[in-house]
Amino acid sequence: MKARNKWTCIVIIVIFFVIVFAGLAIDNYVKNNGSRYITNENDVPKSDAILILGAYVYPNGIVSTMLNDRLTVGFELYQRGKAAKLIVSGDHGKFSYDEVNAMKKFLIDKGARNEDVFMDHAGFSTYESLYRARDIFQAKNIIIVTQQYHLLRAVFIARELGLKAYGVAADRQDYGIVMEKYKLREIAARDKDFFNAKIIKPKPTFLGEAIPVKGDGRLTNDKNSN
Repeated sequence: MKARNKWTCIVIIVIFFVIVFAGLAIDNYVKNNGSRYITNENDVPKSDAILILGAYVYPNGIVSTMLNDRLTVGFELYQRGKAAKLIVSGDHGKFSYDEVNAMKKFLIDKGARNEDVFMDHAGFSTYESLYRARDIFQAKNIIIVTQQYHLLRAVFIARELGLKAYGVAADRQDYGIVMEKYKLREIAARDKDFFNAKIIKPKPTFLGEAIPVKGDGRLTNDKNSN
């Protein structure tokens, strides 16, 4: 009986290490593939649109520090003519929480034209934001803007979904100790989205009629929009 328990423990330990090794190998694969298409503001090719991925917005509508940096970099790319349109993609699943209107307001206050900013109200995850950029906004070439740790996965997903995507990192400052938690959590997210983007390819929570990014971004405005 003791021998059986011993072998059971050994099998469990081996399985555990195999799972950990496989998870780290997938994480490394996603990072290596995503990093090939990350560049800087000067060298990034011109594209159909700049996709800015959402992050936390405070109840008063002020964007968080990380989101502020993403929006600032995205606007600078727009100003430099790297793309004529911007897509802001985030969580607006509840009336009480709205990332995308706050993001659009930030860009318009900076000087972006209302018609140049498209809101993706159903960007509930990185995978869904990229899927919808392709199918709803019908973008073919995009520049993705977010922090480096997140950008590796976002670019990987986009490329697997057939988008000609490049990434520009928005790391404008030290975000503090919270980044350690984000980076650790990102390993699991890369593993999950490896299977989503490469194998499963699930549809996002919401699709709908196409709103081509070459058109007018005001078509995405809702009652909260200016």
